[in-house]
Amino acid sequence: MLPIDRLLNNMQICRADHLPIVTAFCRRIRLAETVNRVVPTQMEVDVGTVVQAMVLDTLSGRSPLYRLTDFFQHQDTQTLLGRPLLPSAFNDTTVGRAMDAIFEAGAEKLFSEVAFQACLRFALDMGHVHFDTTSVSVWGDYDRSSPEADTLNVTYGHSKDHRPDLKQFLIKMLCVARNIPILGNCEDGNRSDKLINNSVLSRISSHMARHGLSAGAFIYIADAAMVTQDNLNAIGNNLFVTRLPFSYNEADRVVAEAVTEADWDSVGTLNETPATTQRPAAQYKIAEKTVTLYGRPYRAVVVHSTAHDKRRLKRIQRQIRESEIALNKTVAEQTKPQYLCRPDAQAAAERLRAYASALHRIETSLTEKVRYARGRPPNNAPRKVASVRWGLNASGVENSEQIERKRQEAGCFVLLTNIATEGATAKTGADLLRAYKDQYGIERNYSFLKDPLIVNDVFLKKPERIEVLGAILLTALLVWNLIEHVLRQHVAQSDQPLPGWENKPTRRPTAFMMSTKFMGLLLIRAGPVCRLSQPLNDVQHRYLKALKLSESHLLNPSSAPDYG
Repeated sequence: MLPIDRLLNNMQICRADHLPIVTAFCRRIRLAETVNRVVPTQMEVDVGTVVQAMVLDTLSGRSPLYRLTDFFQHQDTQTLLGRPLLPSAFNDTTVGRAMDAIFEAGAEKLFSEVAFQACLRFALDMGHVHFDTTSVSVWGDYDRSSPEADTLNVTYGHSKDHRPDLKQFLIKMLCVARNIPILGNCEDGNRSDKLINNSVLSRISSHMARHGLSAGAFIYIADAAMVTQDNLNAIGNNLFVTRLPFSYNEADRVVAEAVTEADWDSVGTLNETPATTQRPAAQYKIAEKTVTLYGRPYRAVVVHSTAHDKRRLKRIQRQIRESEIALNKTVAEQTKPQYLCRPDAQAAAERLRAYASALHRIETSLTEKVRYARGRPPNNAPRKVASVRWGLNASGVENSEQIERKRQEAGCFVLLTNIATEGATAKTGADLLRAYKDQYGIERNYSFLKDPLIVNDVFLKKPERIEVLGAILLTALLVWNLIEHVLRQHVAQSDQPLPGWENKPTRRPTAFMMSTKFMGLLLIRAGPVCRLSQPLNDVQHRYLKALKLSESHLLNPSSAPDYG
């Protein structure tokens, strides 16, 4: 056989896309090494390699995990995993054993350790920690052996995916730098967010102390589910910001006071993306108040946004319609009678005006109704009056001032906090609003983690493996958002935007945006030699520079330097 024929027979061409970059970041956080330290086994394919393989699969396009062997049919494992492995190495038995080993070691413990290693190697702002939960819908029965079993209960609950027909489990996470998870685990599908908040608050001090942060050095930010008596007690000396739900009368009270007093401090816009004609930037203003909950005073910041709460506005419109319908019915009934004298009609008008509501007033007028006697009137003489009756005319009119006040209230929400206005830990109302607005970051990039096809009953037959999958999904989210964090940090430090969609400059590059720039990247391997099928373009070089990587790191991600 000629040398060229032997070369062609040994040549392998694989489509890598952005996966070498994902591998480089897995290496930077020491993913495989950390997993193997927490979950030591004697398996031929170590658990760390299996976990990294599942992370790569998750971030490649959400193929079902039970098809992991299919995924690696078309991948260069030497490049992505550091050593050549056959696709059969990731069969159901191997992956299942790895997941069972992780469950025995502790899925939450494993992710916590992986995230801790990431925090050691990346400069992350840990001054704000954001907490949230999300539901993941699944197919299948997932019956527990008994209600007392200490396993994940995959069951029906409040579906944040709007799929009440599917069973689900919850993923809880504590994030820093907006959306980078540092603590997380799976919870029963029907567990209350209020109780989950409490379990996190009971241990947040010890967890943050491991990162070198004591009480007062960080702010816990969560949604309205945090506001219960037990949770407010559990927060202890830690600082927090949350949203006071309108199920508390104190929220309605301070909003009504702020709107009536109209003594607002303007904050302006907080949008980070350019406003458009279709989506103008919301304008914010705030008013400082105090509320008392469970016998304790708390600082309350009433926030008004021009982007009114649509749900509350709909409720007000419904109240206006209901008030109008009820008023029209009353008016129709009360204007039927006729009165013998004007004083009686005036008294009836007074009684009718008393039916006015907060949203409508009743305007009335009197009409004299004269009935003349029968027969032809005499010449040059007035017609003979037989009787005189008085009628009542009325109509409901919107109380525009009160309705506008209600609409102003609909645009308000209340931030609850124990952070003082003076002292070393003091924050202004605008600071608190900005911190709370960052909560949206934790809700981003969930779509590829919430696909029911990922959690498929064919492969994940046991709730224990669902719990392990949750840790792997969080690890994938950690890597994905670290990539985005590095991109945006580069833009901020260099003051140079990156090519975004349609190569338009952007100061807010995303990990998904990066992945599209490397779509179609092919690797050619002939034995130990690996090359790109074609040179990188300028856009790809700029993204690699932002990530502190080079072309050689695409061919050998394990040689990627530590970030710093």
